[in-house]
Amino acid sequence: MSRREDIERKAEELITPIIQENEFELVDIEYVKEGSDFYLRAYIDKPGGIDVLDCEKVSRAFSPLLDEHDFIEDAYILEVSSPGLGRPLKKDKDFKRNIGKDIEFKSYKSIDGKKEFFGTLTSFDGDTFTVEDEDGRSLTYNRKDMALIREYVEW
Repeated sequence: MSRREDIERKAEELITPIIQENEFELVDIEYVKEGSDFYLRAYIDKPGGIDVLDCEKVSRAFSPLLDEHDFIEDAYILEVSSPGLGRPLKKDKDFKRNIGKDIEFKSYKSIDGKKEFFGTLTSFDGDTFTVEDEDGRSLTYNRKDMALIREYVEW
């Protein structure tokens, strides 16, 4: 397990009781470096959507736990927010919830000369997902080959 994965796992263990107590959903937690700063980000949701007060409530409960357990060596910025539009599909439950919906996804490597794709998610088995593309073709992709998979939002 990488250092990043270890930090994310420990942070998820600490935030989970807070999320459950408030009847929210933990969409994702990530520890990333952007420029010279490290960020610990928790994305939360609930039916009807998350507002700034929900984020504040979770942040105020989570921050002291992070300080108490002190497992992140770097200085970092804590952010608690909504996953927003174009929510990423990362967990199995995200894929299952989006069956029948349009998704967009990007592959690490070119597939048939393309790296960006769009389609309606028709099935998911844990390792692969199948979409119906714009031409009505049913195409199956390996989840591990994708850099990003998210709900499609039409602008």
